[in-house]
Amino acid sequence: MQLLRFNDIIINMETVIQPPTIDQNIESLKAIIESQAAQIAKMEALIKHYEERFKLEQRRRFGSSSEASPNQIRFEELFNEAEDQADPTLPEPTYDQATYKRKKRIGKRKDDLSALPVERVEYELAESERACPECGEIMGDIGVTVRDELEIIPARVVHKEHAVHAYACANCNKNNDRTPVTRAESPMPLIPGSLASPSAVAHIASQKFVNGIPLYRSERGLSYDGVELSRQTMANWLIYCARNYLMVIYTLLASILLKGDVIHADETSVQVLREPGRKAQTKSYEWLYRTGRCSEHPIVIYEYHETRQHEHAKNFLEGFKGFIHADGYQAYHNLSADVTVVGCWSHARRPWENLYKTLPEDKRDGSNAERGLVYCNLLFALEDEFRDLGPEERLKKRLEFSKPVSDDFFNWVDSLGALPKSLLGDAITYMRNQRKYLENIYLDGRLEISNNAAERSIKPFVQGRKQWLFSCTPNGAKSSSIYYSIFETAKENRLNPYQYVKYLLESLPSAKLSGLESLLPWSKSLPDCCRVPDTPSNTRPKRRKLYNEKGRLHQALLKLREKYFDKTPK
Repeated sequence: MQLLRFNDIIINMETVIQPPTIDQNIESLKAIIESQAAQIAKMEALIKHYEERFKLEQRRRFGSSSEASPNQIRFEELFNEAEDQADPTLPEPTYDQATYKRKKRIGKRKDDLSALPVERVEYELAESERACPECGEIMGDIGVTVRDELEIIPARVVHKEHAVHAYACANCNKNNDRTPVTRAESPMPLIPGSLASPSAVAHIASQKFVNGIPLYRSERGLSYDGVELSRQTMANWLIYCARNYLMVIYTLLASILLKGDVIHADETSVQVLREPGRKAQTKSYEWLYRTGRCSEHPIVIYEYHETRQHEHAKNFLEGFKGFIHADGYQAYHNLSADVTVVGCWSHARRPWENLYKTLPEDKRDGSNAERGLVYCNLLFALEDEFRDLGPEERLKKRLEFSKPVSDDFFNWVDSLGALPKSLLGDAITYMRNQRKYLENIYLDGRLEISNNAAERSIKPFVQGRKQWLFSCTPNGAKSSSIYYSIFETAKENRLNPYQYVKYLLESLPSAKLSGLESLLPWSKSLPDCCRVPDTPSNTRPKRRKLYNEKGRLHQALLKLREKYFDKTPK
């Protein structure tokens, strides 16, 4: 090995430790600044993301659950022609002041009480008490003052004995080898060897599945009336009657539902404690299917399953051909080719509404969130206008007025860019992924703009779940599905839930399969006690008309485009 000289070593060391030039320092600093700027931008985006999520969670916890848009005034400005065309420089016209006094509404209480039976109690003075204090003559009746009250009679529990008499021939008993015996006719027992009656089971079921009262509270309430009836016995009654009687009505309703052309679907979680091979904390699911608004008879069907897999929807909807409203869940997109999925514009509107309400008030005007809400609000306003039209006319109006709005909406969404996990990114992603399903509303006039019908029908189950919390066994969960289906279908057909189920339990033990159609909720042969009387207070009011003249819709659309989206109307 050749040894290096000392001078060579010094030269080599100077070369190694030579300081960087000024240009190299500048380039290094630029790289550091760019790296830090990128990191700062990334952190700012992350902070904005967490701020949005925090504000959204705060609004969900402490804010109003209503989805009413806070910027409705912006939509109402579309119809301020009088203000836009007014000239403030002109003098005000002279006019004669007219007095107007608002009339007091009378008769509402009478309308509210018109469906109730009346018991009139007369309060009169005896003839001896009607003597005039001045002259002693008998005073005549000059009028009566009527005061109304509501008297509520609580449920009364009665021990009912069915004494069935038997008759035998004394002569045959004395002279013949066999004695004929005849028994009086009596209704069949609901549950052999049990205290259960149709009224008792219907009362317990309606308390739990209509009023949301758990069985342990019903047990405690009955004990106050001197009835010792355990919750386990009540649960056994409910399961037995659902499996042996009400199941046939449930199956018949489901088969009729599948023969229709439009179905709304939704699902929610439920906890079942004793499912084989599963932990008590594992979520199970309640699936819901119901008819559309244009169906002849409304039907609501609940179905319990352990999971949320798409096979459950596929099995239930086997043989169905038509349209199914859904909220974007992928399980409904894997059905047969005969099923067309229709998206929900309420779910499409929700991310824009969430984004709008998380923005500071001074940044809402002109924001992307406001623009998205304006699009959605106009589509829903148009649907309100078309609500009373027939299916064919409604479809024609949608294609003429709503379709251009949604086309502009999707074109604008495609031009936006946002971080995938931001609220704006969520809104954009949902619109893009669901576009082909959302636009299916333009295929048939019987379809609806949203899946709110299913969400309204599943709400009673969700509210009840907050009270009774869980089902103990799968049999109990399946029975709950049957009761909820029959109760909600009865309510949709304007029946008294308790009276209808009581009538079913009275009729089904001796009913024949060929006569089940007479027991359906829309049957004309149902007794009057099952029907809810029509009164002015429970009839649905007419919707407010947004457009009063022919062509006003088109003018409103042009004005909206000009005001919010374009400088010149298209």
